[in-house]
Amino acid sequence: MKPVFILKNIITSLGLLVLLTPSQASAQIVPQPWVSVGEKDGEVTYAIGARALSLGVEIGSGADSSTGVDVLKFVNLPVISPYVGVGYYSEGKGIAFSGGVQGNATKNVFLGAGYHSIRGFNGQLGVKF
Repeated sequence: MKPVFILKNIITSLGLLVLLTPSQASAQIVPQPWVSVGEKDGEVTYAIGARALSLGVEIGSGADSSTGVDVLKFVNLPVISPYVGVGYYSEGKGIAFSGGVQGNATKNVFLGAGYHSIRGFNGQLGVKF
């Protein structure tokens, strides 16, 4: 065989290997749900959420029976994932802002802590599939 033909085969094979090898991002397509419990002005607040890739959605209830939806942006780091978010809440509460961090506790469980302008400080418990 000619060396040029062998070299082309090696380059093609390496290119296909790189394209077809699953990456960490493709493993993150499966949603990772969580529940959240917090406190604001002496009232208990609740939320549920899910994330896939580097985006998340959280539906929550705040003080005074306000309910709303937040859109979150995560920064995926090896151990922890900080996030920021913006949302809209009923009962005249309007625009909400949030931020926090989620981290791996075990292979299939993660914990988080954050602050939400309407729901206050909160703790999160989630699962990875």
